[in-house]
Amino acid sequence: MTPLAAAARDRAPWYRAAGREKEILRAAAGAGLPVLLKGPTGCGKSRFVEAMAHELGRPLITVACNEETSAVDLCGRHLVVGGDTVWQDGPAVRAAREGALLYLDEVAEARADVLVVIHPLADHRRQLWIDRRNEVVTAAPGFLLVASFNPGYQGALKELKPSTRQRFVTLAFDWPDAAAEVEIVAVESGADAAVCKRLVAFARKVRSQPELGLAETVSTRLLVAAGRLIVAGVPPRAACEAAIVQPLTDDRDITAALTNAVHLAF
Repeated sequence: MTPLAAAARDRAPWYRAAGREKEILRAAAGAGLPVLLKGPTGCGKSRFVEAMAHELGRPLITVACNEETSAVDLCGRHLVVGGDTVWQDGPAVRAAREGALLYLDEVAEARADVLVVIHPLADHRRQLWIDRRNEVVTAAPGFLLVASFNPGYQGALKELKPSTRQRFVTLAFDWPDAAAEVEIVAVESGADAAVCKRLVAFARKVRSQPELGLAETVSTRLLVAAGRLIVAGVPPRAACEAAIVQPLTDDRDITAALTNAVHLAF
């Protein structure tokens, strides 16, 4: 492990700022404003939230949203325990009661009733209605709502409505510049700089070729995974195929094109 990687481990969670995103989130937290992070998968949104929760000293409650995530999942439900019916708060209610940072990852993937729940949390009311208990929970001091989504992912069906988006302060994320991405991959994977430069060069080449038709392109997260395999002793070409090429596509022609690009990089 390189000295840079060892130092990063001791500072966990580590995040390399690309602009003024940390400053803006700190200001939003102080003003009680919810924050929306938009950007491609694997570009650092979740790591940013982890780092900021640590910096702000807030408990972090994360919900990884998917097409089955419902309002009940956020608010809570009655459970039968030992023959008795008891209420269990959901993650949104717990975060509001505790004054925690609630992170809804990929919120656009959730069911529509989730947005109905978060709207009053995301405006001046800062409240959550639990219809099953006929209870209104007002967010405790320190509560912060942060959500993320990937604009354009799988078409317009996954876009957020203006009525939701306009409740949030919004930070746009994208791939880091080459030098920054090399640093991130080196810190997170422990691979040496020469290897990281080749990984980043490969990623930037693939990202510049939309004609490949990938649903998602090479993310920084995938580069870190490849770097870790290389540090563990896997040959670079094999590491890239397992950590980057195969997760991106099942199409044989695209796989062949990406594999050729890996061979040119290594």
